[in-house]
Order: sequence, then structure tokens, then C-alpha cells
Amino acid sequence: MVAYALAGTMEIDLVNDPLGHDPSGNPVYLRDIWPSNEEVQRTVRDSVNQGMFEHEYAHAFDGDENWKGMPVPTGGTFQWDERSTYIKKPPYFDQMVDPETSVTDLHGMRVLALLGDSVTTDHISPAGSIPQDSPAGRYLISQGVAPGDFNSYGARRGNHEVMVRGTLANIRLRNQLAPGTEGGWSVHLPDGRQMSIYDTSMQYQGESVPLMILAGKEYGSGSSRDWAAKGVALLGVRAVIAESFERIHRTNLVGMGVLPLQFEPGESAVSLRLTGKETFHIEGVRASLNGGGRKASVRAVADDGTETVFRVDVRVDTPQEVEYYRNGGILPYVLRLLAGA
Repeated sequence: MVAYALAGTMEIDLVNDPLGHDPSGNPVYLRDIWPSNEEVQRTVRDSVNQGMFEHEYAHAFDGDENWKGMPVPTGGTFQWDERSTYIKKPPYFDQMVDPETSVTDLHGMRVLALLGDSVTTDHISPAGSIPQDSPAGRYLISQGVAPGDFNSYGARRGNHEVMVRGTLANIRLRNQLAPGTEGGWSVHLPDGRQMSIYDTSMQYQGESVPLMILAGKEYGSGSSRDWAAKGVALLGVRAVIAESFERIHRTNLVGMGVLPLQFEPGESAVSLRLTGKETFHIEGVRASLNGGGRKASVRAVADDGTETVFRVDVRVDTPQEVEYYRNGGILPYVLRLLAGA
């Protein structure tokens, strides 16, 4: 960086071209000013000493008067502040499952979102500013937060109540269950009422209806965002059936106890003529994870009783991922390891 800055251009061969010229007009190359190892070591010896570290770290935890005046709770565990709108106790351990009996077939599922190709983690994960009229905005207002103090989803990522309301709420998301809309909209079935994805999820969860997502190719592509998996899990999504998955997002889904399933080659929601309004039954899950070839069967039952049956690949790819899924996700798995130790 310094060499390019001295040269004043990036269009230079730092090995063979001069960085500039001395007062006599002679070329000066990078090799001429690059210090030797001995020079670097001598400078460090002359400039850095033990006393500098002792001085800085001796009072590292003292802080100023504001820091010293803060109340310090006692006890060995974090004391959650129920009034906080930034950090809330997450619900990931509220319903621990028995890994010996947790893996079962999934019945009576409804589709929360029917999505196309290349749905990225930016489409899924909460990001950016929080709109005032969004589920997350209305929640913050109900907690006494003025719109001017909303901040961003990133700043409030420690509050799952905000983040789950912003999951699948990207303004460019197109849920084919709610044609003609753009953003976080869905439809509750069988009544067909159009609501936000969050409100639709809450109604389904109140009815004890498990949810799923249907998607096309490259589901979860883009950067790895943990809330893309956390959010859909908190929305009650138990499975995602896609034509293909981005590698890390597929792993993250398993880590949150969400079952990734993949259409067989050449098949898709379109080719199978799935509308997303069917009731879905995923069968053979337990057998597939117990050495059954990682295959499962899906029955999609339309309102008139017509059934569409197809096979899917169970994309829980490694024995370690099987353990995560059996435990309901990586967080309960690690907690059990710690408790056992």
C-alpha cells in the first residue's frame, strides 16, 4: 500500500519499475527502501519494551467514572433484562427434544413461501433499516421505541423478536403464493387470507401447523448469514425442499433443526405442478437418517384429494449433521455435551 501510494499509481510493476527518482534523478526501486529483517528487528527492540504492556494492561478493566458507576449483577449466569429491545433471551432451548425419538415423519405441513431460483440469504435474512409499518417496526413501537430510534436489523440482531419479524421480509422477495406482491407476504390456507409472512407464520403456529418452503435452484446463495437459518426456524419452518442448495446455508439449516430436502434431478415444483396450496407429508425421514440411503417420499395432497407423490434427497450429508438434526440443532447438541461434561 505504501509503495503504491509513493508511486502515485496502481499501474506499476513494483518489482521492475521505479517508485520515483531521487534529487539527482536516479530511479528509486521498492527493493532500495524495503527494510531488511535485521532493521525491523532492531527497530522493534529499540521501540517496544515490557513496561509499555504492563502500563496499558495494569488498568485495562478500571474504566472511567461512568464504567465504575454501572451496577454489576452477581451470579454465574447472564441476567436478562426483559425491558431491553436490543438483547432478549432467545428461545432456542425452550423445547429441547429427545434425540432418541425426535426424528419423525412430518405430516400436515403447509407452505409458507413458494420461491423461484437464486433466492439469496439477503432475501431471507433481516437486513437494512426497519420500516415503521413492518411487523418489526410495529413491534418496536409497541415496546415504546420511537421510529427515529429503530436503528437497523443488524444493530438489533440480539433481539429475536425483531429479527424473526424481518425474516423473508426483503422488499424484493417474490412469494408465488401471493401473486402480484413483492416483499414479505404470504397466504394462510385454507382460507386464503393474505398477510405478512410473520403474521401468517404466527397463525399457523397457533394452529400447530408445521411449515415448509418450496424453492428452485441455488437456494440460500450469497454470503453466509446465520439469521437466514435462525429466522426460518423461528417462523416454524421444519423443512425446505429446493432444486439445489448453497453449501453453507444448507449446513446452517441443519444446524437449526430445519430439514433440507432436494428434488431429484429434472424435477421441480414447476415440473410436478405444485401450487404450494397443497398439504404436504414427508415420509421416511427416520429411515433415511438411519442408513436408509438418504431418500424420503413426499405426498402433496390438493384440496380435492388429488395426490402428487415424489422422491427427494435428504440433504443431511454427514454423520455429524445427523447428530445435530437428532438434537434439534447444533445449539441443543452443544448444550447437551456441556451438561454431560
